[in-house]
Amino acid sequence: MTARLGLLEELRRRHVWRVAIAYAVTSWLVVQVATQVFPFFEIPNWAVRLVILVIVLGFPVVVVLAWVYEITPEGIRRTRPASAPDARPAHVGHRVARTLNVLIIALLTLAVAVLGWRVWVLQHPVGHATIAGTNARLASLPPALDVPGQSFAVGDSISQRVASASDPRKSVAVLPFDNAGDDRNQQYFSDGLSQDLITALSQFDSLKVISRDSAFRFRGSQDSPRIIAAKLGVAHLLEGSVRKQNDALRVSVTLVNAADGSVVWSQRYDKPYGDLFALQDAITQSVADALQARLVNTASAAAQSERPPSGNLAAWQAYQQGQFYTARNTQADVRQAIDAYAEAARLDPRYAAAHARMSYGWAGLASQYLIGSARDEAWARAREASNTALQLAPGLAQARRARGHLLLNADFDWLGAEAEYRRAVELAPHDAGMLFSLGNLDAVLGRVESAVVLTREAIARDPLRARWYNWLGIYLAALGQLDEAQRMIEAAIELQPNADSFHEQLAVIAILRGDAVAALAAAEQENDPSWRRVALALATQIGTDRNLADTALATLIAHDAENAPYQISEAYAVRGDADNTFLWLDRAWEARDPGVSNLLVDPLLLRFRTDARFALFCAKAGLPTATAAVAMRP
Repeated sequence: MTARLGLLEELRRRHVWRVAIAYAVTSWLVVQVATQVFPFFEIPNWAVRLVILVIVLGFPVVVVLAWVYEITPEGIRRTRPASAPDARPAHVGHRVARTLNVLIIALLTLAVAVLGWRVWVLQHPVGHATIAGTNARLASLPPALDVPGQSFAVGDSISQRVASASDPRKSVAVLPFDNAGDDRNQQYFSDGLSQDLITALSQFDSLKVISRDSAFRFRGSQDSPRIIAAKLGVAHLLEGSVRKQNDALRVSVTLVNAADGSVVWSQRYDKPYGDLFALQDAITQSVADALQARLVNTASAAAQSERPPSGNLAAWQAYQQGQFYTARNTQADVRQAIDAYAEAARLDPRYAAAHARMSYGWAGLASQYLIGSARDEAWARAREASNTALQLAPGLAQARRARGHLLLNADFDWLGAEAEYRRAVELAPHDAGMLFSLGNLDAVLGRVESAVVLTREAIARDPLRARWYNWLGIYLAALGQLDEAQRMIEAAIELQPNADSFHEQLAVIAILRGDAVAALAAAEQENDPSWRRVALALATQIGTDRNLADTALATLIAHDAENAPYQISEAYAVRGDADNTFLWLDRAWEARDPGVSNLLVDPLLLRFRTDARFALFCAKAGLPTATAAVAMRP
């Protein structure tokens, strides 16, 4: 017992305990720094493990050195026994002890501060509720869902799978990977890798994944991970870089916990280009494992892959070029996208996703840019590509959505489109675009509450899509929820200030309130000339200046009789002229004006829903007469 006490006293005299504690605390801090800093310099994971190994091996060495050597006024020397004549004086030992105590207290304070900060931020996770305070320009954006994690009934087979992840920690946004190669024209390649990861991760039932449109808005952003994640409503960010040189491929990937900026997982891959798909699978599985997500139906997930069935990498590259041009969304870009998809299909004739995307492209040209025979030809090509996609892969959600888009916009076959969209959502229940399309079709058929639910679900997965906020505002206005509708439209304007029709919709909300001044003010802010004429024709009808109202309506008819018969019908409805309302509504149907699809969510026209001609028109257009929407008050 005496010998043991003597050893403990000697350990205290030689300050071995203090040195061990200081070493342990310092080591913990070093590991924290290494795990946070190394990934940003693309230092591989084995380097962090090496640091930990060196620290562990160094501990006994430090303890031995503390025992063998001591600090004296003359410097460091071998420790003398306490009974030796030249032993270190007691007052010197006390001074060294006090110095070590101060150092230990400082290190412990720093460690507690770091640990406390991490605990605090982890208890305040990033989510939808934090969107409002993250950025002045996006401060008005609302939470994407009223009840996070709740599933809503839109059909039994869908409602069980559409619900957002119940665990908010299982959410991720894949940011656009940096193109680290010398060829700046290879951006489509790094974007394609990011897009494929989004598609693959979206197949995990318990994982919420943000869609490309919203995630890619943060290309080159200087915002912190916490701010980006707050805007997107996720807990994690996946970021990386891609360098392709000849047949060599280097991909660095980091999964970040947005709450505290810590690295959840990081890896650098050096692979031949031919191993690209295997590399993507490895990254997907590593991220899913890190987030504890599970893939319930492997076969279904594989069916939604947008890779070429043959594994032809040239076809995949052409497809990614098409995606790159599609995202830019001008007429010239749409045509280049179609050419790229056609090349992908030429390289792999069984590439169903390429045919589906080609169908979208031709449909976009037909509905937005072309008229006459050119438009008819574009619709025909869209139909041909859609048929091919469905023949090749009837279980591909993109193919179903492409067919639904055709049935809705070219054929006005509402029920046929509904069947295709509903099947698409069953196949890809976490795809924001599928959810939005089905919601839009529900609105066409008067199921406005369901449209609101599905659109909110879509926004939860693509929270920076301005047009979707506008549509959500339209649906809410149809339900009479004008204050919330206005907030949605204003959010859309915050996201895309120069977009067309947004201020026109604000004017409609003011009209529904009977506020002529606000309606006119909103109309005058409309950017697009055509939509400005529509907005002014609508707003002036509830004012007291009848000459101004007549002039605005006459101007709209003079300029837009062929392009906007549906909106002219709306203006007459606001005016209270039932005969001209139905006259122009019939003309809209004859011209296949896409505005007709809004009839059952249009309070302006619904003011005449009790008129016998309303039911006759619905029968002619194949629309039901029942709708949850409210009507404008006369």
